[in-house]
Amino acid sequence: MSKFAALLPTTFARTIESWLSEDIPSFDYGGLVVGDDEKLATLYCKSPGVLAGVPFFNEVFRQTGCTVTWDFEEGAEIIPQDAKVVVAQVRGSARRILMGERLALNILARCSGVASRARRLRQIADQNGFSGVIAGTRKTTPGFRLVEKYGMVVGGADTHRMDLSTMVMLKDNHIWATGSITNAVKSARAVAGFSIKIEVECQSEKDAFEAIDAGADIVMMDNFTPEQMQITAVNVKTKGLASGRQILVEASGGITEDTAEQYMFPGIDIISFGTLSQSVPHVDFSLKISP
Repeated sequence: MSKFAALLPTTFARTIESWLSEDIPSFDYGGLVVGDDEKLATLYCKSPGVLAGVPFFNEVFRQTGCTVTWDFEEGAEIIPQDAKVVVAQVRGSARRILMGERLALNILARCSGVASRARRLRQIADQNGFSGVIAGTRKTTPGFRLVEKYGMVVGGADTHRMDLSTMVMLKDNHIWATGSITNAVKSARAVAGFSIKIEVECQSEKDAFEAIDAGADIVMMDNFTPEQMQITAVNVKTKGLASGRQILVEASGGITEDTAEQYMFPGIDIISFGTLSQSVPHVDFSLKISP
């Protein structure tokens, strides 16, 4: 039921196992109450959103010995009107359905919330004729990054860098610690090799020019006003071409769903959003066993 499931590492099953262990560290008292009679539970969606997190939901119930049948493809936009919408059915013993219920719902609700915001941002970009990348950041919940980054992909956004090993991003602290942008880029290139891009966070056009001269691949313009960014983006692109390179320009710093379109102009290749994983409203799901 998901074309995105193949992205996930095999280790995600161990993560689910650890989350189940966290939720049931000793006795399952409620499980004793309901017993092992075979039951059918229905998954309802009660608020609008993009369905995301299907492989995680499936794995929770695989590990509890249940089976899941879906009525929607992952990535579908679900819009309940007056009534809740049936999304899937879970079959298994009552005890085992309830064993996985809360964990599965928590994952699905958050992953779908991330995907929904990603979808809205991509739609805003398309409506404004912006063909650049809409990206998340590393501002993810510790231990939950895989789920949140997965939701970004399902919603149509880019994951940016997954972790510190994926791409070199030199921010203000790196630059202050090494003395200059040039020193920081030189040190990074010495160990990162040719296959890893180097991005530099810049506070001014002067910083951006130094980053380009030092050999950076991506210039991040951090906390610029839209007006400043529009002018600087053109100048950065021009300088990059003069040096024989295509420099990518990223807009970042406090950009939200409400302000995003102000940054969608030529010269910007990437707009990154911390809000793709922070303060995201969850999609409301519930799982009910049939009487």
